[in-house]
Amino acid sequence: MSERTVVVSDIHLGAVAAENARAFLAFLEEARRWGDELLINGDLFDFWFEYRQVIPRGQLDVLARLRRLVEGGMPVLFMGGNHDAWGGSFLRDEVGVEILEEPARRRIAGRRAYIAHGDGLGPADRGYRVLRRAARSPVGRGLFRWVHPDLGLPLARLASGTRRAQAGGVRSESPRASLLARHAVEILAAHEDVDLVVFGHSHRPEVTELAPGRFYLNSGDWLHHNSFAVVTPDEIRLESYRGPGEG
Repeated sequence: MSERTVVVSDIHLGAVAAENARAFLAFLEEARRWGDELLINGDLFDFWFEYRQVIPRGQLDVLARLRRLVEGGMPVLFMGGNHDAWGGSFLRDEVGVEILEEPARRRIAGRRAYIAHGDGLGPADRGYRVLRRAARSPVGRGLFRWVHPDLGLPLARLASGTRRAQAGGVRSESPRASLLARHAVEILAAHEDVDLVVFGHSHRPEVTELAPGRFYLNSGDWLHHNSFAVVTPDEIRLESYRGPGEG
C-alpha cells in the first residue's frame, strides 16, 4: 500500500495554455519527489476518446511520461472526468494506468477514500446526468466511433469551453466548489467507513477537516493554480508547482 499519494485533477491538456502544459510535464518528471502513487482525478485531457486505431494527436509526451512512471514503479490511477471519461484499453494496456470507476472506494496512504471527479452532482444537473449516462454507455461510445476523428475531436474541443474559462480567470467564490463541499459532508455522514472524500471539477484547491480525522480534498487545477495534493497517513497538504526543483 502506498504511504504517499499525489493527487492532481483538471489539467485539461489540449486546451490549457502552453506554459501550463509544459509545467505539468515537468511536474510528472519530478512526481516521485512527493509520493509513490499518482491519482489523476479527472480531466487530464480536455478531450479524450479511444478509437480502436487512433490516438488523439498532441498527447504523446504526457502518455510517455505516465508510462515511465508506471515502469519505474509508481502506480498511476486514472479517474475519468467530464472531459475524458472515455478512457479505456489503450490507457490501461499500453500506458499502464489503472482505470477507476466512479465513485471509487479504496485506501490511499492508509486513508479510506471516496473518489469521484465531481461532475453531475447538483440538482440542476439532472439533464446532464442523463446525457452523461448515455454518452458513456457502450452504445454512445459506439456511435461516436462512427464520427471521423478529424471531425469528432475538433468539435468536442470547440464545445468544451476550457479556453474561455481560463481567459476568464479564477473566481474566489464558486457555486460549484460550494456544492462539492456540501456533498462531501453528506458522503461522510452517510458512510462511516469513509474518512477522506476526494473531488476535482471545481478547479478550486481545498482541504478541510470536516470532522476529527475526516477530510474533504479538492486538488484544484492547472489552468490557474498548477496545484496538487500530497496525502500521507499523517497529513494532507496542498502544493503549487513552481518549476523543476522548486516545488
